[in-house]
Amino acid sequence: MAEYDNLCKILAEKYPLDFARWLLNQEPQKIEILKTELSIEPIRADSVTFLRTENRILHLEFQTTIKSQKPISFRMLDYYVRLTRQYQVPVTQVVIFLQETTDAIAFTEEYVSEVTTHRYRVIRMWEQDSALFLSNLALLPFAPLTQTDSPQVLLSQVAQEIAKIPDVETRQNTAAYTEILAGLKFKQDFILQLLREATMQESVIYQYILQKGEQKQALKYTLRLVNKRFGKIDSGIIERLQVLSTEQLESLGEEFLDFSNVSDLVAWLERNTNS
Repeated sequence: MAEYDNLCKILAEKYPLDFARWLLNQEPQKIEILKTELSIEPIRADSVTFLRTENRILHLEFQTTIKSQKPISFRMLDYYVRLTRQYQVPVTQVVIFLQETTDAIAFTEEYVSEVTTHRYRVIRMWEQDSALFLSNLALLPFAPLTQTDSPQVLLSQVAQEIAKIPDVETRQNTAAYTEILAGLKFKQDFILQLLREATMQESVIYQYILQKGEQKQALKYTLRLVNKRFGKIDSGIIERLQVLSTEQLESLGEEFLDFSNVSDLVAWLERNTNS
């Protein structure tokens, strides 16, 4: 599970302002990434990120498993003491659980001993509103893990948002980040089918073909996407697709990612054609 934690650390350090806005609900004037080694028996953790704003430290810890050599609550107390000693500023600590679990550790927000109580925040990704993550490039890779009644539709929405990213390198990197994190919730073949087809082909190649106005090529590509998504389909559906105009194919392409099964495609044809 280390790859997931490491990726989260990469994202937090690549987009520190976005994470600070999300978790601190404020607009820092400046922010810096602190080293993850702390004095006094130095400790390192790949999943830990320390961000420092003007007057506060944001300590992020990402968790994909509930297992830990030392209890998470104790680690948070340990980090808190070390950070306070070293930087002498308030510390906000957030543990972010990525993979859904019913284990009590994901619902524990304090360390309690005979004489000490230490509190920290816990975020369970599966309880988070997907809208925030879908609308923010930095948080978009986490969107597949958020709350939804239809995981398949949510992943389709994520793919659509990735496809809108204008810079090719950023789009490809975001797709790769999302593909890794989505692996905590979806089967790999489904992720590859939806994300890679959507972001690399439907957005770029498909739209290019449509802009060229080449109906035959657009139809050929549409049939290829349909076959990849749904497998072999009824010949009657193919015949209805063959008579679509370039404009209709373009409209179909815009809504295709929202389709969960062949019946959605048939319903679209019923609404948008006369046959």
